[in-house]
Amino acid sequence: MIPASFAYHRAASADEALSLAAEHGEDAKFLAGGHSLLPLMKLRFAAPEVIIDIGRLSELSFITDEGSAIRIGALTRHHDVEHSELLAREIPLLAHAAGQVGDPQIRHRGTIGGSVAHGDPASDLPAVLLALDATFVARGRAGTREIPAGEFFRSLFETALEPGELLTEIVVPKPANGAAWSFQKFTKRAIDWAIVGVAVQDDRIGLINMGSVPLRAGRAEAALAAGEPVADAAAVAAEGTSPGSDIHASRAYREHLARVLVGRALEEARSRS
Repeated sequence: MIPASFAYHRAASADEALSLAAEHGEDAKFLAGGHSLLPLMKLRFAAPEVIIDIGRLSELSFITDEGSAIRIGALTRHHDVEHSELLAREIPLLAHAAGQVGDPQIRHRGTIGGSVAHGDPASDLPAVLLALDATFVARGRAGTREIPAGEFFRSLFETALEPGELLTEIVVPKPANGAAWSFQKFTKRAIDWAIVGVAVQDDRIGLINMGSVPLRAGRAEAALAAGEPVADAAAVAAEGTSPGSDIHASRAYREHLARVLVGRALEEARSRS
């Protein structure tokens, strides 16, 4: 399908992007790689009157070591996250998961910030960043604020970003045990959205496509904290979730997959540590 008509502006800087967003208000949307917003526009699920293209803002594409954490610019491409030697050494879960996103075209155009700001519960990286206990930095006309990953995702495709705010960077603390990680997802084809996915870092567990938002497997994490074995923690991995039913899988099947994949992920993480 063809999107509804819209006005197009290419921002030359983050300041200009914010000025344009302030001028056009809720009628405007930021465009980075385009792999999240454009499909919605083609289906007429989204019809912004103004598109602000930020895809060429090099100031928002970086990966830097800040000692106890790594800062990643929101416009850093998935390909660059995947191939970062710094991330491979310090936060291998994130580097590996970025290499599992979609196909090479998507990884070369899509951005980590675009994936986060879109808030799709079926997307890989939001759940990974939940498991990594990341913080998202947003900048608006009123200034800059930091939003913990656990408070960022509000409902389906809705985040804590205010109208006119721009996600500028992601701060990921270096894990205490960087080796204790695993990423598992079940798809029909490698390029498809995960029917269910799991990201584990130490004893934190992020779930993909198990509700209206990316979420943590809180009951399983509590079981691990109480010293229960992996099998018992995995058995309660779907508790507190609300997966949907669609042409790809029923709710019951997704719950089953969550238990199986959490068990596999926890076992793999322990084998690495």
